[in-house]
Amino acid sequence: MIVPPGSIIGIIGGGQLGRMLAMAAAQLGYKVHIYAPEADSPAAEVSAFFTRGAYEDEAALARFAASVDVVTYEFENIPVAPLAALAARARLHPSPRALEIAQDRLAEKEFAVSLGGRPAPFAAVDSLEDLKAALDRIGTPAVLKTRRMGYDGKGQARLRTPADAEDAIEALGGAPAVLERFVAFHAEFSILLCRAASGETILWDAPRNTHIGGILDRSEAPAGIDLAPAIAEAADLAIKVADALDYVGVLTLEFFASADGPVFNEMAPRVHNSGHWTIEGAATSQFENHIRAICGLPLGATTLTAPKVEMTNLIGADADTWPDILSDPAAHLHLYGKGEGRAGRKMGHVTRLFR
Repeated sequence: MIVPPGSIIGIIGGGQLGRMLAMAAAQLGYKVHIYAPEADSPAAEVSAFFTRGAYEDEAALARFAASVDVVTYEFENIPVAPLAALAARARLHPSPRALEIAQDRLAEKEFAVSLGGRPAPFAAVDSLEDLKAALDRIGTPAVLKTRRMGYDGKGQARLRTPADAEDAIEALGGAPAVLERFVAFHAEFSILLCRAASGETILWDAPRNTHIGGILDRSEAPAGIDLAPAIAEAADLAIKVADALDYVGVLTLEFFASADGPVFNEMAPRVHNSGHWTIEGAATSQFENHIRAICGLPLGATTLTAPKVEMTNLIGADADTWPDILSDPAAHLHLYGKGEGRAGRKMGHVTRLFR
């Protein structure tokens, strides 16, 4: 079923990803209705309609669903049950099943394993006793992560030795968690794909990613010939994940490149920070192709527009350097319209094309 230009696309979540999706939708002739709990929404600033409501408010979500022609989301930490109820009233892409798996680190890893993926050695942890037993099996160094609601390095505690167990449990407030063994790797990369309802699937060049303090700092595409074998294997897993979920839209999987091949880290059922470079760096951006997919339109080409593309996040006060960025003829500046540039807050990004 095609949702033609002129229709209304509903986006749940009001952050910068929703903002860039709304801008891509407007370019294709759609109007966008944002649903988010925050009064100050970067996405609402560039959208035709805005409803402020809680993610758990099924009645408000039902009214929202009745006002739009198709619904998507830009943020995975949304309760699944209300979205499942919404899906009974409106077309929702991606499916709540993808969201349900991505929200739970344990379910996510087990799902990847079931399709032939290889995450770092892991174990479920629900208590200090569980953690001690897991450390005996997995060893250290390791990281303890909450099963839910963790992103950009949040909800994590590192363990250098088994003696750190009690501190790690306390740091996470006793929340259900997953212990992961640190793996030796020489690079990080992500697989960005877009799948249509027909099953047609396209991939962008995989970017090499650099993180600082658990937050993405830079993505460079293409990732480099040294990562080619790992990228090929990882792309195969990503396609299997998308097919198993009958996925529609942009899907991102993150990996570590190790001596033994790609190590699966996590998946995001949405457009992704490591794909922001595609706005200027690819023939069709991740945002436009996501809109095309959920509306049943033909998917666009993903070819690079330059031999090398680099995207750098502007975190906190980094955004104050905008005059210098604008003076760089190779730079494309994106500011998200947020107010205070707090430490760790993504305020924008800059993409540079090297021809």
